[in-house]
Amino acid sequence: MANLEKLSNDQLKNQIANYERLLRTTDPLYGQLVQELAKRTGGDLKLEKSLEHLANAARQQRFTSYGALASASGVEWTKARHRMDGANGHLDQLLSVCRSRGLPLLPSICVNKNNINSGELDEHSLQGFVKGAERLGYTITDWKEFLHSCQQECFKWGQSYQGSS
Repeated sequence: MANLEKLSNDQLKNQIANYERLLRTTDPLYGQLVQELAKRTGGDLKLEKSLEHLANAARQQRFTSYGALASASGVEWTKARHRMDGANGHLDQLLSVCRSRGLPLLPSICVNKNNINSGELDEHSLQGFVKGAERLGYTITDWKEFLHSCQQECFKWGQSYQGSS
């Protein structure tokens, strides 16, 4: 593949969509494409800082909030909130990177601060999480069961986490 820096954002998005359509989201090049797009479009929200924050939360067997995730990149929640969700939002990009690196879907443990104890997602957030996972090739019949399964997988993975996600 050509040097990724030479591709336009639209070309990156097209390549990413092709990998997803072909269910090749574990291919290393897919991960590189996603990371390049995130680097260009993420602003102050940094994938690696977010991944490290989520990995630490998984290691500590706890849920984290969207605000804490933004804070990990040094961004105030009020400035980050509109860049977090939706297609190609920060959480969506994190899902893609987790999938491409063979990590559990760490964004599943990131919830609204009011749900930090339960780990539940509101309907809008749950729909976004499921939509992102389906885009990556997961087949989901029960949304809440899938979420809880992903969260448990994160915590199980966190028990053996040694750093450098």
